[in-house]
Amino acid sequence: MPALTETTANETPTGFLRGDRVCLRPMEPKDLEHVRRWMNDPELRALTGSTFPMSRADAREWLERVRQDRDRVWLAVALAEDGRLIGEAGLLRIHYPWRTADMSLILGDKGAWGRGYGTEAARLLMDYAFGTLNLHRLSVGVVGFNERALRFWEKIGFRREGVQRDGYYLDHAYHDFVMMSILEQEFRAAG
Repeated sequence: MPALTETTANETPTGFLRGDRVCLRPMEPKDLEHVRRWMNDPELRALTGSTFPMSRADAREWLERVRQDRDRVWLAVALAEDGRLIGEAGLLRIHYPWRTADMSLILGDKGAWGRGYGTEAARLLMDYAFGTLNLHRLSVGVVGFNERALRFWEKIGFRREGVQRDGYYLDHAYHDFVMMSILEQEFRAAG
């Protein structure tokens, strides 16, 4: 796996993966307070399937696991213009023999929602996954009531392939978990 370079949260990032408006760079200790705040936000927890609160110690342990895990690439999503952190994105459960991985994207800064940043970040990460890492298939799981996320993933080319009925439990109720995927040739054909 290619080495990731560090930038600070306050400098305009050169970025590991850079687009016109966002860049993806390695997660750093300075990012942890943002991540912790996002993971403790009840709305974001419900939409992402996160169920447990995150303490500062938990956040540090999480970052260390992310850095050590060779079947995961986890990156901060920052604005290219000023380096402001708006989210996180990653590939996890990368299985190189099968050329597959799961993908995740969370824009924790709600002010960044609906502005196209997520689309650009996802496309940068998908290009990296299908290009540099030579993967063939990416998948995501979305809680069934998160209609916004379902529309987002479909808009960027993911297809629904199945439902884990009652696969997610929240607030004393079961909810479906929608499985989606995209293949490398589908991503390339969409241009």
